[in-house]
Amino acid sequence: MASKIEVSVELKSDANKIWESIKESANFFPKALPHQYDSIEVLEGDGKSIGSVRLVKFKNGLSEISTTKEKIVDFDEETKTISYTVIDGSLVNYYNNFKASLSVSSINGESGSSVKWSAEFEKTSEQVPDPELIKGFAVKSFQDLDAFLLANGL
Repeated sequence: MASKIEVSVELKSDANKIWESIKESANFFPKALPHQYDSIEVLEGDGKSIGSVRLVKFKNGLSEISTTKEKIVDFDEETKTISYTVIDGSLVNYYNNFKASLSVSSINGESGSSVKWSAEFEKTSEQVPDPELIKGFAVKSFQDLDAFLLANGL
């Protein structure tokens, strides 16, 4: 049976800047967030459109999750939404299915933005915990991305 977790993070950076950074995450995240990402390698496609496959390598010691291979299954420029399914890597040891989605929106009347991240997942067994660690990693990534953009005047 599939379960779902979600979180919303308010950021100070403009929604368009956050969205552009997320779209270009294969190149941008390892440079902006080197303490979290070793690399993001585009294996198929352009790394941001439907059907693209990316191999994400996380810094050693963050958790037992060291790599994920993600396939983009939805991408909408207009609504600033992207979804991907994990097709290989460390996560498949814990979850039979793992699909994450995120959307970026402007905060009404402000220059800031909001990122909503959610994941639908099916555990390999009842002993596997909900992916709270992954949710926390996503929140920290968005907050650190915001801090990087602000500190560098981007």
